[in-house]
Formats: sequence, structure tokens, C-alpha cells
Amino acid sequence: MGWLWWIGASLILGVVEMLTADLTFMMLAGGALAGAGAAALGVPFWIQVVVFGVVSTLLLVAVRPWAKGLLTASTPETRTNVDGLLGREATALTAVDIRGGRINLRGHEWSARLSEVDASARIEPGGTVRVIKIDGAIAVVAPVN
Repeated sequence: MGWLWWIGASLILGVVEMLTADLTFMMLAGGALAGAGAAALGVPFWIQVVVFGVVSTLLLVAVRPWAKGLLTASTPETRTNVDGLLGREATALTAVDIRGGRINLRGHEWSARLSEVDASARIEPGGTVRVIKIDGAIAVVAPVN
């Protein structure tokens, strides 16, 4: 009957792992499964706890770094927030020059200005620009050639 408690603990740790995705609770769930195995063999509770602790520690020290490296290597880096806007193309709504202008960036209207590199350029309405930096609430853009 004690092995059911260990299985329940393993399931709960597995659910927590799904919420965190850090592989720590997964290793603890593995330790709980080892504790369930020890309980199924009929060993005393204190040995079950020792088995849980030893297996969890071994998994955390030996398996987690390797598994975390595989997970990191196979997961594409997703740029979010401001970083996700860098490199995007936008359409000029008004004339854009070094002093300012307005652009349509991913369906939203932004204040924009040309970068200092393109100080003498001017983008006419309807022209295409590329976001190279976000400076506060202003998109710094460069003309797309």
C-alpha cells in the first residue's frame, strides 16, 4: 500500500515539472518511483526514504545536466518583446527621416526615425524600412534596399 503513496508523489512531481520545465522535479519524480519500487519489495519506510534521496540526488547530479543540455540544444531561441521586433520590416505611414515619422510595424502604428547612419535619407509614405533598434517607444529604422 505504501508504494501507492510514492506513485502519487511521483505523479504530483511530474505535474509540477510540466509547469516549470526545469527538469528538477522530474528527477525527484524518478526518485519517488525508486521509492515506490522499494516499497513494493517490502523494505522498511526509512530505507524507502534513503532510496528516494539517493536516486533523486544521482539523477539531479548525473542525468539533469545532460538532459538540460539536450533540451537547450534542441529548443530554438525565441526572441520576444522588443527583441522580437528587431530585424522586422515595416511600412512608412508618413515620411520618415532623422527627426521622426510614423510606421506600421506588425499591425501597430509606431513612432520612428531613421538611424544616424542614414541621416541624409528620407523614406516616403509606403516605403519599406527595417527596424534596427528600439529606443524607448521609438523604432529606429533603416531603409530596405
